[in-house]
Amino acid sequence: MASVTSLTANVHQRLADALTAALPAADTVADPLLRRSDRADFQANGILALAKKAKANPRELAAVVVGQVVTGDVIKDIEVSGPGFLNITITDKAIVENLAARAADEERLGVPYAENPGTTVVDYAQPNVAKEMHVGHLRSAVIGDSVVKLLEFSGENVIRRHHIGDWGTQFGMLIQYLDEHPHELDHKADTEDTAASGAEAMSNLDRLYKTARKLFDSDEEFKTRARRRVVELQAGDPRTLAMWQKFVDESKIYFFSVFEKLDMEIRDPDIVGESGYNDMLDETCRLLEESGVAVRSEGALCVFFDDIKGPDGNLVPLIVKKSDGGYGYAATDLSAIRDRVFNLKANTITYVVDARQSLHFKMVFETARRAGWLNGDVEAHQLAFGTVLGKDGKPFKTREGETVRLVDLLDEAIERATAVVREKDTQNQLSEEEIAERGAQVGIGAVKYADLSTSANRDYKFDLDQMVSLNGDTSVYLQYAYARIQSILRKAGDARPAAHAELELTEAERALGLHVDGFAEMIADAAGEYAPHKLAAYLYQLASLYTTFYDKCPVLKADTPAQVENRLFLCDVTARTLHQGMALLGIRTPERL
Repeated sequence: MASVTSLTANVHQRLADALTAALPAADTVADPLLRRSDRADFQANGILALAKKAKANPRELAAVVVGQVVTGDVIKDIEVSGPGFLNITITDKAIVENLAARAADEERLGVPYAENPGTTVVDYAQPNVAKEMHVGHLRSAVIGDSVVKLLEFSGENVIRRHHIGDWGTQFGMLIQYLDEHPHELDHKADTEDTAASGAEAMSNLDRLYKTARKLFDSDEEFKTRARRRVVELQAGDPRTLAMWQKFVDESKIYFFSVFEKLDMEIRDPDIVGESGYNDMLDETCRLLEESGVAVRSEGALCVFFDDIKGPDGNLVPLIVKKSDGGYGYAATDLSAIRDRVFNLKANTITYVVDARQSLHFKMVFETARRAGWLNGDVEAHQLAFGTVLGKDGKPFKTREGETVRLVDLLDEAIERATAVVREKDTQNQLSEEEIAERGAQVGIGAVKYADLSTSANRDYKFDLDQMVSLNGDTSVYLQYAYARIQSILRKAGDARPAAHAELELTEAERALGLHVDGFAEMIADAAGEYAPHKLAAYLYQLASLYTTFYDKCPVLKADTPAQVENRLFLCDVTARTLHQGMALLGIRTPERL
């Protein structure tokens, strides 16, 4: 199915052509600076700047441009306003015909693919082996999943990567502790015989890890033994590796259960943890040292930067290899860049990582640039996100001051949402099974939407009361708008409603139609800027415009059969746009609520 040229793009092209004809001597491409307006359908502001450049009178130039524009089929009216603005009104016929062309495209609603798609690696959802996932893991997963969906929908070849923490000191510590306290391992095996879930096994591992950590911090001799164990792990000692593999496998079962609850697809081949780059670390260090990018300093291999200094005024280096021969995170991250550039052939590498790691990534990217791995053909950037805060505006913690477990948070959201779904089902139309299914879809949707409707780099407050509210900018509001439309369409019968381009539209119908027609441009914008919050804002406005339309325009009781059909058509194309948009945020739209 061919993509549909939006009315915005159509009008923009007509004005650009008219401006070029009015300014034949101009050496710049004439941009009319078109935008939606509350004075007309669109306003063009570009004439002021162009007139200044051409040393012309803006109102006179505007009048010449108006004379060049053909009205009738798409543009109904164009007039000069103020110092030289153009106010443009679209014909009702053009709005309906454009929406009909979108509706005819079952798969994509007329949204075109990006012109020059490339290969993007998105690094997101990075939990740690042997540790339970907490609220801090939420944003990377939710934002990353939506960015992946937006890019894939735009035609980009996306390679997903989950860089899990599965290597390093903590594993030497945990393996050594279990070796010295085998009875605790036996206890764990017993629970496994009773088919312990991934969550139980993980909870046990997490507890053992915390105990081992305490011993590591308080007992120097244990610390020495644990560090020796890390060396054995890195050297591939079979027994140590076997224990490590068991932790990884158990942790993955748990990760998959959490991501399933989050309604996210995480595929095993996409999980390439720190251990996946182990064989590259030595070569990465050698290449950096031979090229002079990294230098030896006090026994460690370091990269220095003129503009990065500590509080004492001394230069703060990126440590690639420690003085004891161990590798830091930098060696792994730089090896991952080499793999993504040279093996995966990425044009872009996007890291969805907490803003608190910005300095680390700034240093890693600059090191990779100096080494020639990131060049004009490949770019890497961090999609840095802010912190999840509690209602009090402080980082989200339990009453005991512990980090909140992600599973507990999701369970509570589902519980709250299920209560809302049950309360709204006043006529008992849903079975208990349906209420539970919808409760999960509404609860998880609420958590995702609250995150995605905030610009990623900002902190946001986790307030479940607000998230599952039927009023305001929430996913529940959008889901109910969608379910309401489906209810109307069911009452009208199964046939897909027909569009009637000959009808005159009301103000509410026009506003809704023009907004639906802007879907493709908004997708391009949100995908190009890795900005799911722009899509969320668009969808909220879509639901709000639909609510106004629903209040002001009777659908099934409209004046004529043609008007009934046309309004049903508007309902249908709005619902499909909502459904597609919400899917790109990773949120379900139940048919009934």
